[in-house]
Amino acid sequence: MTKQEPRANGSPVNLAERLENLTSKRQEIIRPILENPREYVLLSVRAMAQRLQTDPATIVRIVRGLGFASYREFQHHLHALSIAFASPLDSMMSTPGDSSIPAVIQESLARSAKNLQALKNSLDTNRLAKLAKRLFEARRVVAFAADSAAILAEYLEYHLSIVGVPIVAVTTAGGMTHVARVVKKRDVVIAISFQRGLRQTVEGAQQARAHGAYCIGISDTYLSPLARACDEVFLASVDAASFGRSYTAPISLMDAIIAICGQYKRPLTMVVAKELAEEQKKGVRWYNT
Repeated sequence: MTKQEPRANGSPVNLAERLENLTSKRQEIIRPILENPREYVLLSVRAMAQRLQTDPATIVRIVRGLGFASYREFQHHLHALSIAFASPLDSMMSTPGDSSIPAVIQESLARSAKNLQALKNSLDTNRLAKLAKRLFEARRVVAFAADSAAILAEYLEYHLSIVGVPIVAVTTAGGMTHVARVVKKRDVVIAISFQRGLRQTVEGAQQARAHGAYCIGISDTYLSPLARACDEVFLASVDAASFGRSYTAPISLMDAIIAICGQYKRPLTMVVAKELAEEQKKGVRWYNT
């Protein structure tokens, strides 16, 4: 995905500009939907028109005026909006308050499994496979992530450094600011942030790309600002049954990246693996039973 593309998975990139081109009356009709997408995303065009006290034909004309080819395409956009702007409260409210503890456990596991299945179904493996060559050929690789996503950057750093990828995890606002200033054309930046995106991560990616680094975004929605700030983006859902985020899918995406890097330089990986196996047998790090 690039900044020059006019559409992203069916959604007009210049939606705000198109909204301003609508008549005041049509803006008034559509604005509640864009501000509260979760309340409208599952409605049919007839039900939506009834709720907004207008007619279905008007809704369809507004949707097309916003640049969507169909109402279904507009619904996909609303779904992406509901993901991008979901709050911990929204997640809590998605699970009934009278649910038993075992039911909550099952729902949590089901959400994580659903996220993983979605990643498996949607991931472009050929595009992901090309990352290994880019990462090994980079002067350096920098993983930007903050808040709870910092563990993903550190996870990636720990594993890729084993096979010689020159990677460092940067998880503070100051660190991202300083590193983004000094990256160059041969550097790769992996920016990880979900939903609306943390400012420090997004701005770090923007600055790094402006300095010539190749930027890869990891998020959960194509409406993420990382989709615009980076040269390409990979999506992994973090939908959860509680106030937190489920990192099952993002961790699995990291595992796939680790796997392709191990396979890309398999002879080196085998040498390292043999050293690790020997260290595991005799190394002082391991508890001696």
